[in-house]
Amino acid sequence: MSTQSTTLNSEHPIDQKLPWSTMVPVALQHVMVMYAGAIAVPLIIGGALKLPPEQIAYLLNADLFTAGIVTLIQCLGLWKFGIRMPVIMGVTFAAVGPMVAMANAGMGLPHIFGAVIASGIFTVLIAPLFGRLMKFFPPVVTGTIIATIGITLFKVGITWAGGGAKSADFGAVHHIGMAGFVLVLILMINKFGRGFVANVSVLLGLVAGYVVAASLGLVNFAPVNKAAWFSAIVPFSFGLPQFDLGSIVSLSLVMIVVLVESTGMFLALGELCDRKVDSDSLIRGLRTDGLGTLLGGIFNTFPHTSFSQNIGLVGMTGVKSRWAVACSGVILVLFGLFPKMGAIIASIPQSVLGGAGICMFGMVAATGIKILQRVNFENRNNLLIVSVSLGLGAVPMVSPDFFHSLPSWTAPLTHSGITLAAVSAILLNAFFNRSHSAAGAEHELAHSVHAE
Repeated sequence: MSTQSTTLNSEHPIDQKLPWSTMVPVALQHVMVMYAGAIAVPLIIGGALKLPPEQIAYLLNADLFTAGIVTLIQCLGLWKFGIRMPVIMGVTFAAVGPMVAMANAGMGLPHIFGAVIASGIFTVLIAPLFGRLMKFFPPVVTGTIIATIGITLFKVGITWAGGGAKSADFGAVHHIGMAGFVLVLILMINKFGRGFVANVSVLLGLVAGYVVAASLGLVNFAPVNKAAWFSAIVPFSFGLPQFDLGSIVSLSLVMIVVLVESTGMFLALGELCDRKVDSDSLIRGLRTDGLGTLLGGIFNTFPHTSFSQNIGLVGMTGVKSRWAVACSGVILVLFGLFPKMGAIIASIPQSVLGGAGICMFGMVAATGIKILQRVNFENRNNLLIVSVSLGLGAVPMVSPDFFHSLPSWTAPLTHSGITLAAVSAILLNAFFNRSHSAAGAEHELAHSVHAE
């Protein structure tokens, strides 16, 4: 065996630098999975501000460009930033409500970007506080949160499979058939494929689905034809930021919610990659959410977070290399600078994405269930913690208007099932188990070892 092979085998899978022939396809499938979510927020905010099409297109390009830069920082690390795991970054949907409210109040992009910049700085400063809360995340809490992440994502996958939330023919036979075709193909590739082929099963399924959809006339190529070949991303393109205290407080509250969700996502990724997420690495990851948000305000886009969709992809493919996802960051930067490239990915029908989404998001939920196997359920209190937290986490998905009578400032908390489940699990675990936390931790560990 060569020295190079020995070195490769001694490395943790997260740190392995794969051959380019493997890394680029893996990176591309990460981008294809996150793309629809990445461009949704700029479209919504641009519409709320009634911006002309060319300015909305610029917001999209800035979004992709910034997401690529922050993904590189998160994967590879920069000083005290970056969790150095396969994490892809993008604009968070949690901030849409407050930003639309700003737009409806007559505030323009300079005010929105000012609030984004300030909330990013706030997030960088409070990240160490969240990093010290690891003791509040035993398996009964982390398993519940991760299972909730997967369950929450089911809605996204099913909506994609039906043709997309705004599809005029949502649930039509051709949408369901296309999603089913992609799903079956991915399962077949995983069953019979080996090595590289199995690693890019999602990419192969999406490409095959795209080809079939195009042959059936289900792909709209008009945006590809209209997209510009090149777009330079210049800081503060819409003017210098303006700082409004109320807007800053609103987005800062959103970022607290983002940190809770990101904590669960990082823990889920750690489980899938067999690398423990300790306090220091968690702080670096959360700090990068803040840095990404700060850069977002500078480069004309919005608050950033880690994308949970791609955590499921890591579990599906088994490719854990952070260098592969860093390659996704490079692709996103190129898409931001060369919009026509990104427009091709944007033309993938959502029903094609839905077939892949059901697999990937189920993988996240299954990871949560796997962690819950370590929990001592002979202790009925743990059953209560899981059952109540899962129930609360399902509220926004089952009944989106359930909390409509509460003050608007509570929306970032009450509209996020992941946050509701996380807060519930943490508080209930502290309430039921705090009196015997040390002994309980030892018992949980012994139970985990016995179960495995």
